[in-house]
Amino acid sequence: MRLQVAGRVCTSVSVDTRTLEPGALFVALKGPNHDGHDYVAAAFEKGAAAAVVERPVEAAGALHIVPSALDWLQQTAAEMRRRWDGLAVGITGSAGKTTTKEAVAAVLSRRLRTGKTQGNYNNHIGVPLTVLNLPDDAEAAAIEIGMNHAGEIRRLCEIAQPRIGVVTNVGTAHIENLGSVEAIAAAKRELVESLPPDGAAVLNGDDARVRAMAQAFSGQTVFYGSSPFVPSEAPHVRASNVAYLSGGVQFDVPDVGSFFCPLAGRAGLMSALAALAVARALGWDLGEWKETIARLETVPMRLEKIERNGMVVWNDCYNSNPEAAMMMLDLLAGTRAARRIAVLGEMLELGPWSAELHREVGRYAAGRGLDYLVGVRGEARRMVEEAAAAGMGRERTAFFDDPAEAGAYVKALAREGDALLFKGSRGVRMEKALEALLG
Repeated sequence: MRLQVAGRVCTSVSVDTRTLEPGALFVALKGPNHDGHDYVAAAFEKGAAAAVVERPVEAAGALHIVPSALDWLQQTAAEMRRRWDGLAVGITGSAGKTTTKEAVAAVLSRRLRTGKTQGNYNNHIGVPLTVLNLPDDAEAAAIEIGMNHAGEIRRLCEIAQPRIGVVTNVGTAHIENLGSVEAIAAAKRELVESLPPDGAAVLNGDDARVRAMAQAFSGQTVFYGSSPFVPSEAPHVRASNVAYLSGGVQFDVPDVGSFFCPLAGRAGLMSALAALAVARALGWDLGEWKETIARLETVPMRLEKIERNGMVVWNDCYNSNPEAAMMMLDLLAGTRAARRIAVLGEMLELGPWSAELHREVGRYAAGRGLDYLVGVRGEARRMVEEAAAAGMGRERTAFFDDPAEAGAYVKALAREGDALLFKGSRGVRMEKALEALLG
């Protein structure tokens, strides 16, 4: 969406000079560790058309001075969204948001010119940037909506104004800030509560807390999942005859036919079903989307399968929480291999529940028949200790404070025919462990 600011026409909006494109509007945001005003001159050197600032700066370009750059960004995005009459689909949940967003965008793109959230830029900065950077000819948008505290999703929905809302699941991610899983569910429900009466709620019917969100919405509800969950005559997309294969998931949708999704495991299945449920909410014939589902692609560091030196490596390093970790352990356990090695980093933002939730994942890992478990940093030690006590033993478990050291250990341990999983919270930088293995 084009903006005119300080007498200049801006073709995009950026808050980062590293990715800024010529003709962009640079918004100088202030954070706890940086001040965008220090980079205004660099933005103009890279071709910025104008800059939004909170104070005068020495820079050779057009400046628009405002009391708060962040408020300006959010308010401008909300105003531009009100002028745009396209279809916005909001996606939230404790896990699987980004993969689901990509699947929804792929389905929408078959019929509509579609923009989407780049990466997982889903917060109070990312959502307005997504809206402002939609293509000029966009007819639809798949917008990922995240949160750390109650009320944040409601505020982001005031900006994005989704007509369809997808809720993937409710888990313990961010429980440190919200205090209970029930509070997390209430925060995720803000998306459903923000939908217009003529909109649609697309809900994971396999998750009881998500399924209950239908009670908060008087409009159309479409459930999706793989269990006999449907509580009424509501429209639904239910997978049957599910087969988890080495290259993806095969499943049937009753009265539609057979689908293949190249995204692995249950996470891949649920992302595909969510996207099909969006199509059903729009009244589209699901049979048209078999090829689209079959061509879905992984997002870097999420469900990414790497085959190297006779090994299968699952790269799911981007982030982690207990439910997502256990889902990926299921995927690893189902991978055909001589041995299975899980390399799991600490899971952050779990507050006083952290110790027990790490122990729970350790017990779960021990019960999945893995050959080795390697924990990385902090509370992951409890995960390893619990797995050892639950039957894996000390000789098949290890702990490291440094991800690179963990990767070096795994490199010495791994051999042809093994399957490995790398997963952890973003702050642990589990990709360093993976790099040490593959380097």
